[in-house]
Amino acid sequence: MAKAKHTTDEDLDLLAKLGVDTEPTPVVKRSPREERIIAGFEEIERFVEEQGHLPQHGEECDIFERLYAVRLDRLRESAECRELLTPLDSQGLLEAIAETSLPLDKELDDEALLAELGIDATAENDVTQLTHVRSRQEIKAAEEIAQRTPCKDFKQFKSIFQQVQQDLDTGVRQTVKYQDNAAINQGDLFVLDGQKVLVADMGEEFIADYGRPNAELRVIYDNGTESDLLLRSLQRALNKDKTSRRITRPESEYGPLFGNTAAEDDVQTGTIYVLRSLSDNPFIAEHREIIHKIGVTGGDVKKRVANAKKDPTYLLADVEVVAEFKLMNIDRRKLENLLHKLFDLARLDVELQDRFGISVKPKEWFFVPLGAINEAVSKIQDGTLDRFHYDPETAKLVRSQ
Repeated sequence: MAKAKHTTDEDLDLLAKLGVDTEPTPVVKRSPREERIIAGFEEIERFVEEQGHLPQHGEECDIFERLYAVRLDRLRESAECRELLTPLDSQGLLEAIAETSLPLDKELDDEALLAELGIDATAENDVTQLTHVRSRQEIKAAEEIAQRTPCKDFKQFKSIFQQVQQDLDTGVRQTVKYQDNAAINQGDLFVLDGQKVLVADMGEEFIADYGRPNAELRVIYDNGTESDLLLRSLQRALNKDKTSRRITRPESEYGPLFGNTAAEDDVQTGTIYVLRSLSDNPFIAEHREIIHKIGVTGGDVKKRVANAKKDPTYLLADVEVVAEFKLMNIDRRKLENLLHKLFDLARLDVELQDRFGISVKPKEWFFVPLGAINEAVSKIQDGTLDRFHYDPETAKLVRSQ
């Protein structure tokens, strides 16, 4: 048995050296879905052989050519189809560059094309039903958005993005759902694919195909890149991104952060207040001048603190109001959270027993001098707070590196 096996191996080695393939030809078994995909691709191959060119999009082409063009686009974009068809693609159709592209806004998708052919596009597993693959129109828009270059003058835009983020944190600006094909103007801000987008420049409007207005844009992204694209391309990208948002303008949605004088259409939404405890607790009494509570209320501050000595929130003692900042048309809770975050490292760690003997740890008291709080408010007003942090060692706001 061993000798026979040795002789057989020698024979196989000899045949291999002579270039004779001794491996049996494998029988490829394909699923019905794969067979339909191949059959659809072979129809495109026959069209190219007969017509001498790739199938093209456009209303001047007959319905079958347009169907083949859409189908070829879908096959190219499907990783599964490319893997299946590449070994069979003797004409290089999967890599060839199309002579025409999909016309903007007038593209018929697979279902519309098939409806004109009288074919039911909803038939399960139909090879022509490739509706989950992007159209050329969507691909072109995505390619335009993806073609970004470093923004050489990003320094002048960086502060804008920083201010916008601060406005969002404090409620001066909001994000709202982008409406399909909504207007886009110079200076508009959006969130696209998780990035802030600024329309920095807009060229003169012109009428594109099918009578729709268009314009050349310079778009800046908050990661320091930019792209030149058409207004319609940005609209399509915003339409396609289901999480896209428009960032509102502060002048159209809100009034000033603070103010003693309100405009006619301003609505007072609350007050940021700063309190000082009158507790006779030795520790609090010793540091009374630098222990402050920073809070927010939509009502009257004095009424809110009227029963302070019964409330652990106020250290079970009377308090005095040392500062108030009126809020106009603003999300007071966001602003309060912003201040609490700024002074978080100086938060007072104290535990008290309420009248029921339950331990309570008030969270809105800080080891911060009143001057630092006033300075923080001032920097919120002038839009520079994001450039500073609070240093507990010096009890001052320090410019961040």
